[in-house]
Amino acid sequence: MSILRLSHLDIQAKKVSKLTDVNRYTINKIFDRLRLLIAQKCEEESLFNQGEIELDESYFGAKRARGKRGRGSGGKVPVFGMLKREGKVYTQIVKNCS
Repeated sequence: MSILRLSHLDIQAKKVSKLTDVNRYTINKIFDRLRLLIAQKCEEESLFNQGEIELDESYFGAKRARGKRGRGSGGKVPVFGMLKREGKVYTQIVKNCS
């Protein structure tokens, strides 16, 4: 198995060292470098780097009953969303909304 594949299986460097016959300290350096590269890639693709971003929240579920006042959010799922102009959309269900 390759070191890259083993790094994503959450196996300790000592065990990867035994499986691959590569020094444990070398494995640690490789793992650190992989983590750094992944973090850099995530930063490059981040929505917050440049341009306009729109944020909004909404409630999804059944329609509000007639005659009831307020937003009628009981039983509805709160969702938060972000949109980058001419880019990607990110949505997240809000677990604890008060």
